[in-house]
Amino acid sequence: MRRFKLLLGVAAALAACVCQAEPAFQEGVHYQRLPVPVDTADANRVEVVEVFSYACVHCYTFEPYIEAWQAKLDDGVAFRRVPAVFNSQWAEFARLFYAAEQLGVLEQVHGGIFEALHERGQNLLDRSLAARFFANMAEVEGRDFEAALTSFSVQGQVRRAEAAGKAYGITGTPSLVVNGKFRIDTRMAGGSYQAMLDVASFLIDAERASTNEAAGE
Repeated sequence: MRRFKLLLGVAAALAACVCQAEPAFQEGVHYQRLPVPVDTADANRVEVVEVFSYACVHCYTFEPYIEAWQAKLDDGVAFRRVPAVFNSQWAEFARLFYAAEQLGVLEQVHGGIFEALHERGQNLLDRSLAARFFANMAEVEGRDFEAALTSFSVQGQVRRAEAAGKAYGITGTPSLVVNGKFRIDTRMAGGSYQAMLDVASFLIDAERASTNEAAGE
């Protein structure tokens, strides 16, 4: 009986240690809380935003990781991309992204744009080359491509993307923003793309737990 009580005591002590253990990831170390939260596109789901640029080779390297990760997200998580706009060249790449989205061919050209730039060295800042690329990849007529690229809608989206990047405090890409509250970059994750995603998953779970607690569940 004494041995049984001793084992129970050890088990209780171990449980207490587990409960008091530090979380897997810590604010200020593995992620940063935004000084001012940013509104999300869908208040009913946890939002994850990837801030990226086609011009960024690190984003190209990150692409297979984020693609595989986001494909496994459930319906309670809303994933979207926002192009970073640090200068006029990156603004042009943001136009390509939003033009593709407006034309309904983003899935067809997204990975191809990365490959054209970083594998084949194609200059898609040249609009005639970009138009041919869209024609080859997604059978988009040149006049339709030009109309989308120069539309007020796309120009407005680029301006909003630039404003979002500033609100998120983005200084480099790729970066992730979880629920308009937390920012993650590769520096915080020790240079590991997978670690960035692990931190994002941790924050998604934390946001869900916080929502459930607030709802009294």
